Amino acid sequence: MNTIRLTIAYDGTAYIGWQRQAQGASIQQLIEGALAQILGETVVLHSSGRTDSGVHALGMVAHFRTERNLPLAAYREGVNRLLPRDVAVQEALEAPADFHARFSARGKWYRYALYQGVVCSPLLDRTAWHLRGALDWTAMEEGARLFVGTHDFAAFRSSGCEAKGTVREIYAVDLVREGELLYINVRGSGFLRNMVRVMVGTLVEIGMGKRPAGDIGRLLEGGDRCQAGRTAPSRGLCLMEVWY
Repeated sequence: MNTIRLTIAYDGTAYIGWQRQAQGASIQQLIEGALAQILGETVVLHSSGRTDSGVHALGMVAHFRTERNLPLAAYREGVNRLLPRDVAVQEALEAPADFHARFSARGKWYRYALYQGVVCSPLLDRTAWHLRGALDWTAMEEGARLFVGTHDFAAFRSSGCEAKGTVREIYAVDLVREGELLYINVRGSGFLRNMVRVMVGTLVEIGMGKRPAGDIGRLLEGGDRCQAGRTAPSRGLCLMEVWY
């Protein structure tokens, strides 16, 4: 039995998310369908996590197992010929038999993009949250530092989150400015559903002066989702990398 590890990139705008569902097109469904054509058998992709509808990825990792012995090029070039242009396998590798895309992961890097141009950019509309008006970047950085460390992130998850535990470790939250684009990079051991988007929404409210930077500490201690900021739009979020 061969274990094949794939690194996948996609524009999530047109999809219901990573996970296969009863209705709607998912990334998992598309790639499993292409693999079935290549292999002549049904395979199940196990991913490093699930991205929601509209969320993008440059470094989603998934694996599957097969008894077929095809060249690795079949799992990249071959599969990509069967995929739409907004989804692509970036890399295909043989992995150890005990590799698991989710359970072997050591951490993830998510990036959220904010666009502050006066006029909405048609080229960024699918991949960034357009915000008008100034943001207090210093206050946002102050708030971002409070996320770093091991905390209970119950206040920063969606109501539909099914995770049994809410404690996660955040390695770093970095804010980077590139012209009119502002990037919020979040690196951590793992994430709850919508966690990064709620973190971003709360930081944006700090930047707008709607709450103090120190509110982050209060929210981490209180655990009340209703007290945290809005969930930032999915289009600005991208899974950049998964570490093993």
